[in-house]
Amino acid sequence: MNQDTRQQIRDNAQYLRNVRPLDPEELHEYVEGQPHPAVVKQVLREEAFDLGIVEQDDGTFVPAPEGRLSVDFDGVERFPDSYEQQVIDLLTEWGGLEWHSGDSGDELRERIRDIKERYLQGQAVEYDELTALGYAVYHLPDYYAVAKYVLADLAADGLLPSQLRVLDVGAGVGGPALALRDLLPDDALLDYHAVEPSAAADVLESLLADSGQNVRWEIHRALAEEFDPSSPFVGDDSGGGTDNGDTDAEGYDLIIFGNVLSELDDAAATLYRYVEALADDGTLLALAPADRNTAIQLRTVEREVADGGPATVYGPTVRLWPHQSPNSESWSFDRKPDIEVPTMQQRLDDPAGGTGEFVNTDVQFAYSVLRTDGKRVHDVTPDRGIHAPMADAENYVTDRVNFLGVKLSHDLAEREGANPLYLLGDGSQKVDHFAVLTEASILNEDLRKADYGDLLSFENALVLWNDDEEAYNVVVDGETVIDRAR
Repeated sequence: MNQDTRQQIRDNAQYLRNVRPLDPEELHEYVEGQPHPAVVKQVLREEAFDLGIVEQDDGTFVPAPEGRLSVDFDGVERFPDSYEQQVIDLLTEWGGLEWHSGDSGDELRERIRDIKERYLQGQAVEYDELTALGYAVYHLPDYYAVAKYVLADLAADGLLPSQLRVLDVGAGVGGPALALRDLLPDDALLDYHAVEPSAAADVLESLLADSGQNVRWEIHRALAEEFDPSSPFVGDDSGGGTDNGDTDAEGYDLIIFGNVLSELDDAAATLYRYVEALADDGTLLALAPADRNTAIQLRTVEREVADGGPATVYGPTVRLWPHQSPNSESWSFDRKPDIEVPTMQQRLDDPAGGTGEFVNTDVQFAYSVLRTDGKRVHDVTPDRGIHAPMADAENYVTDRVNFLGVKLSHDLAEREGANPLYLLGDGSQKVDHFAVLTEASILNEDLRKADYGDLLSFENALVLWNDDEEAYNVVVDGETVIDRAR
């Protein structure tokens, strides 16, 4: 098809979109040469995001909803069967029907062991076909759950538009992509771009192949450090991309770095460069596993980017005090209920003794949300006449003080019966602060009940120095009042 034909279809669609549903059977009559209606429909699908139209079940197109995205979400109980079957199909192509047993099963299990060991040692992983399949079996289910929880929260906060342009950097085998696609209502528009240079892109391509109407996707097989997020998109041979548009001058509504920061040579510099490709009201989401090294690295990168340029931290580690930056260790992560054991993981684990070595159902993650419009999840500025900044903690050790702090952990108590312990932050802390609940009461029950990331108001809390942990303990006893701040 020549560009003139495509442009005529676009022009007619633009003219008629607000008059009546666009019917390819009608629209082809207005185009020179009268291309087949199927050709017109394909062009409308490819141009849907730029035209702001969505396809209906009857094959016609109508204007897409505008405004903020609204999603229905009540948690993740299991990895969807349809996706698991697609992964099993890929495993069967690679190792046959008995891919989980015999030599093929041993080879896959050994590769997963090697991936985990290299990860723990901070070593590079060779991303070939077998590694990609190992990631799909072991990590895709929990990455899917993690992404769905965080993306649903972003939508609930009104940060995602109904016509959504997304760049997924280091997309891997597709956790965020599948989660996002499943969250969207049928009448939402998604223009999804993945940056993934490894063999994981082959798995991702297979999983995206049946995305259906109102989803336009493309895989860019490039390194994150080398890809230019502001450049015009160029179609590749992935089968899902189009070759007819560019990034739009307004930039991306959402850029995702999912569990990839630890693999970048200079994560802060790379993240900073991608921040500049956000739309004016766009959001950058960075995810990391909950282990100590990667979660702390995420906070380090977050601070470098927020200190050095136009990005500000939307959440969860909000900087409440103007002109203050945190410098604490802040091993901070959220935790959600475990998902059910995927069948493919059980199949792989059983021949190895059923020890759970190849079962991964934990949903624990660190995350950072950055924006360039200054918006924060808690739009609150403390009053020095009322609240004490954590940055000044050494001045009020052994005193009772009032302050605002974000709850940044679930209960960290390591033994049964110990006092509940929670990490806190206000964005000014130079050393970690932990709330220690020594005497529970109705006046301080919000400390236990608050969710990760909630803002709390502390009244009459006793601050002590913990020499063993080299941290401050915020003692919450019967004299302390805690309320969720609004």
